[in-house]
Amino acid sequence: MTRIIAGAARGLGLTVPDAGTRPTSDRVRESLFGSLETHDLIADARVLDLYAGSGALGLESASRGASAVDLVEKARGAAGVATRNAAAVAKATAVSARVHQSGVLPFLRSTTLVWDLVFIDPPYDVTEAEIGDVLTALAPRLSPDAVVIVERAKRSPAPDWAAAGMSPLRDKTYGDTTVWWGEPAAV
Repeated sequence: MTRIIAGAARGLGLTVPDAGTRPTSDRVRESLFGSLETHDLIADARVLDLYAGSGALGLESASRGASAVDLVEKARGAAGVATRNAAAVAKATAVSARVHQSGVLPFLRSTTLVWDLVFIDPPYDVTEAEIGDVLTALAPRLSPDAVVIVERAKRSPAPDWAAAGMSPLRDKTYGDTTVWWGEPAAV
């Protein structure tokens, strides 16, 4: 069962869509969020969770003190699940996560919002070219001190940060999953 690990909604179970998503394991989320909190990247952050699925990454951020959370999920069923999960987390945190039922690229190309922390956890069948397009569309929507987290299968190549005007920060592998951190390139 997927659950909120820490914060105001700690222990709250999250519903996971029946198919088409790959939830981030509790082990990876616990390690990732421990590191994000160590670097003070969650409190009062504006958070974007792309390819949100159940919304677990964005909603974990809400539980730990993010000021605003946007969840983007194209699949109608998964967006419905994310909406229900967001409502449950909002009761414990007073942070209302907005769920956008949209493809990631159309959403990024039409929004004027800006974020401090972004999670990109696409399905395995999303190509490296699409990840590059997402990073390029995302770059102008980042605050100067933003951090972008990309989660992919260990066998996937590192994101092409430079092509999107970003710089790599670090990466860490957890079993079959690798998490890459990036930031806007210094101007």
